[in-house]
Amino acid sequence: MTDISTKLRPLGLALLMLTIAGCTRSISNSGYGADHQPNPFYKGELEAYDVLGVDPSQQITDADIKAANITRAPITLRKGSAIMLVQSGAAFADQPMVDDLSRYYDVSSFSGVPLPDKRFCGHDDATAPSYSKLLRLAAAKGGFDAIIVYWGVLESATEGLGTKAVSWVPIIGGVIPDETQHLRIRVMLAVIDAHTGQWTSLQVAPPDDTAISNDHSRAASDQRQVELLKTAAYHAATELVVAKFSR
Repeated sequence: MTDISTKLRPLGLALLMLTIAGCTRSISNSGYGADHQPNPFYKGELEAYDVLGVDPSQQITDADIKAANITRAPITLRKGSAIMLVQSGAAFADQPMVDDLSRYYDVSSFSGVPLPDKRFCGHDDATAPSYSKLLRLAAAKGGFDAIIVYWGVLESATEGLGTKAVSWVPIIGGVIPDETQHLRIRVMLAVIDAHTGQWTSLQVAPPDDTAISNDHSRAASDQRQVELLKTAAYHAATELVVAKFSR
């Protein structure tokens, strides 16, 4: 039987990498370090089901799916449309993403920090307000036409160079390039109609970069790669949104 979770599977698989892969880090917590946890304000990621208004515990029937298909209408964004931009896990969307989308739309950043308790104060599971409706209510009060929520992960792999064998040389060894880092970024977007709650997901083709570094330059090299890839991915994401939704 067809299940609405089928549509969410690609998005769910991408987000799953945030928790199960040892060589990934969120774009909202992308600092350099062994545990990639330098951001004291990082509280985790928004859950796709919460954002998109799908309750995975709810019984879903063929009638529900049929009704959703009947009421669905294309999402369109005119040039200058007001967009509420949300970066999962961050208090504010990264400025390069805001700047890129602002070339076409009226963009305002909104918090993507998860709420401390999905049940919220004074509500139990049965009466808790829908997080997706909270987003849409905030968008309605702000006069926004659409909400764009995006998630991203950085995936890295390293390989030692032959020069790493001389890393025992005092002082001098530290400045010899001894490691290559391969880094790529995966960005997924959910474009949500603020009026109807209908949504479409997009995935950016992952840009990648390779850099050689030594002990002294490792952190700086890593962060240069991160910023380079974020900028490339955000530009590609903007072009995808414009091509898909702007008529």
